[in-house]
Amino acid sequence: MKDFSGYHSEWNLGSPGGWDYQRLTQIIGKAVWGKLNQIKTVGVDLDFDNSILYPVNHFVKMLVNSHRKREGNNPGLIAVVAEEETLKDVTENINLARHLDTIDGLSGALMAPHELELVKERVCWKGQTVSTIFVDFNTDVLLKLHRKLNLKPLLQAVKEHRVINPRGTEPINVKSMFEVVTGNQRYKFHKETVQRTPWTRQFYPRSTEDSKGEKIQDLIEWTRFNWQNLVLKPERGYSGQGVRVGKINPDPDEAIQRALRDEPYIVQEKIPLFLWSEEIPTLINQQIVLAKRQTDFRCLFGPEGLFGFLGRYGGVPTNVGSGGGVQAIAVLKSEISVREAVKRINEAFMNIPAAELEEIIEIQKKMAVDLKFTYLLGPIKNALRPRIITLDQIDSLRSYCGKLWTDCLLLEKMWISGELDNIIKIEAEELEIAKMQPWGGSDAILASDGLFSFGAEPENI
Repeated sequence: MKDFSGYHSEWNLGSPGGWDYQRLTQIIGKAVWGKLNQIKTVGVDLDFDNSILYPVNHFVKMLVNSHRKREGNNPGLIAVVAEEETLKDVTENINLARHLDTIDGLSGALMAPHELELVKERVCWKGQTVSTIFVDFNTDVLLKLHRKLNLKPLLQAVKEHRVINPRGTEPINVKSMFEVVTGNQRYKFHKETVQRTPWTRQFYPRSTEDSKGEKIQDLIEWTRFNWQNLVLKPERGYSGQGVRVGKINPDPDEAIQRALRDEPYIVQEKIPLFLWSEEIPTLINQQIVLAKRQTDFRCLFGPEGLFGFLGRYGGVPTNVGSGGGVQAIAVLKSEISVREAVKRINEAFMNIPAAELEEIIEIQKKMAVDLKFTYLLGPIKNALRPRIITLDQIDSLRSYCGKLWTDCLLLEKMWISGELDNIIKIEAEELEIAKMQPWGGSDAILASDGLFSFGAEPENI
C-alpha cells in the first residue's frame, strides 16, 4: 500500500502543537521496542529515527531561518510566548526555548506575553531585542489578554511581521473553511484536498445541500434525523472541547441545543470509526488484550514542506487535552505489508507473560516522568506499540501537505478579496490584528489532523 486512506478532520493554522511531543514519544517508543525484542524477537525491522519523525528539528530550523532573513548573521533572541498559567506545565514550549538557546549566536527564552516590553520603540525582553516570536495561542486569546494586560509590545511585533504563525492565518483558521472546500467553490481546490475533506456546513437554521448535492430544507431537523452519521464541533474549539459525535453521544437534542446556545458550530459528516482505528496491546486487569483504539495522525508542515507527524490514540476525540494519548511512529523496513507487521508485533506482545509486560509499562511510565512528558491534564499516556508507516506513504503525505499549503494560500486570498465575508464570523478588532500581518506563504507551521489508515485498520468490522 503506497498511499493512505481517510480524511482530515480539521486543520490548525494558528498555533499547532505536538512538534516536540513526538520527539519524546519516539524516545520512549524506541526503548519499549528494544525491551520487547529482548523478551521475544519480533522479526520486524523498524526505523524510529527517520528525521521526519522528529518535527521539532524542522520547526526550529524554520524559526532560525526566519531570524536570519531579518537579521542576517547577527545575534538575537527568539522568544517563545505562551499564556502565563502554562509556562511551568507545557513541556514542549520549555524544550523549544532551551533548544533555541543552544544555537550559536542565538538565544531562546520562554515568557508570558506581558513580559515583552518596548525599549526605544524596539520590542524587547529584559532589555534584549527580540527578532522573532513564536506565539503559542491564537489571536482571539491575544485580543482577550490585550484587553486585560495591554500587550502593545506584542502587537507591535505583529505589525513588524515578527510573529509566527502570522496573525493573517487566523481568519482561515476556522473549521467553517471546510464548507468552502466542500461547497460550490470546491473546483478551485486540489482534487485530493476536496476528496479528503468531510462534508461540512456552518450550523444554524438554514437550507443547504448535503454531500450528494441534494436539498436540505432545514439543517437543524436534518441533523436531528441523521445524527448517527454526524459530528458537531465549535468553529474555533480546541482539545476536543464541546465536540459531540453521533452514536457516541446518543442524544441529538442535547448536542443540537448546545451547538445553538454556545459559540458558532459546524456540522460535519462523521468519518467511519473503523477506518481510523487499530488494535493495540493493552494490559487490563492483569490480562493482555488487543483493544480497539481510535488513532489520529497530525501532519505538520511549513513553507519548505513536511516537518513531520504527531501520532495520537485513545477514544473519541483523541485529543491529548481530552484524555487521549500519543503513539510512537516507526518506518517499516521489512519487505512485508503494514498489516502483516502490525499482526506480528501484536502477537509478540500477546505472547509474553503479563508480569513482563508490566515491567515494560513501568519503564514507559518512568521515562515519561523523567522527560517531564506532561500536558495540562498531567502525564501523557503512551501506546505500547508504534504506528507503522512506509517510506512510500511518507512521500504521499509530503505531496498531500504541499497541496494543503497551496489551498490554504488560496483561502487567504479569498478572504482578503471579500469572498468569504459570509463565512468568517470573527469580531472586528480581531480581524484588524489579522490584517496587521498578512500571511502570504511566509514562515508558519501548519497542521492537518488526519483520520487516516495506513493499512492496519481492523478487518472484522
